[in-house]
Amino acid sequence: MSLGERIATPDGKRRYVRALFATIADRYDFITVALSYGQDRRWKRRLIDLAAPGPGTRALDLATGTGDLAFAAAARGARVVGLDITHRMIELAREKEVVARGAESPTRRPSAVRFIVGDMLALPFPNGSFDMVTTGYGLRNVPNLTTAIDEIRRVLRSGGQLLSLDFNRPSNPIVRAAYLAYLTVVGAALGFALHRDPDTYRYIPASIRQYPGADAVARLFEARGFRRVRGYPVLGGLMTIHHAIRD
Repeated sequence: MSLGERIATPDGKRRYVRALFATIADRYDFITVALSYGQDRRWKRRLIDLAAPGPGTRALDLATGTGDLAFAAAARGARVVGLDITHRMIELAREKEVVARGAESPTRRPSAVRFIVGDMLALPFPNGSFDMVTTGYGLRNVPNLTTAIDEIRRVLRSGGQLLSLDFNRPSNPIVRAAYLAYLTVVGAALGFALHRDPDTYRYIPASIRQYPGADAVARLFEARGFRRVRGYPVLGGLMTIHHAIRD
């Protein structure tokens, strides 16, 4: 069965993504930097700038990975929950925090970030729990995009913000074909070099082929109860930051 066939159904994608991210967790930061040409952190800073969290902002970072967006929001004074379905990612995020804060400091304040293992499709929070939800490379990986957006809307208060950074699927067929071919070749080489499995990072172009693309995702936000939906292209439109307000 091809990679595309393995992720073609919600159940198949759920199983594949869970196994994949458990495999790549320890290489995750390296890969995000490599595939973004070193721009990943700058894009995440821009996302947090758009959100403009302040002291006391209740923030949820989904698919938190090793916590970059969660830490950035906390640095602005937000109280943050970072959630990821991969236990190893949460371990790495906690380790990163210990290193940053100084594990032996007896005077360090309680952390402004709480990391938990959880599923974006069934968030363990009451309605209206958060002022802001962020996610980096999260929506493209969920087995059911509509369910994920509905869960985000449910846990946001009225007027709360959703911000998402992810790959785009270029609308121009020539650009799209060249982009996906590039990611396939580079992904296969990285997958073989790091994991002896070329399919490991070929998942990225495979998932982009099944992703609606930035414009369609914006329309889906609007259809599921968000307003003032804006898309900010980065990397020449190959990536997009979405910013939307819950109704």
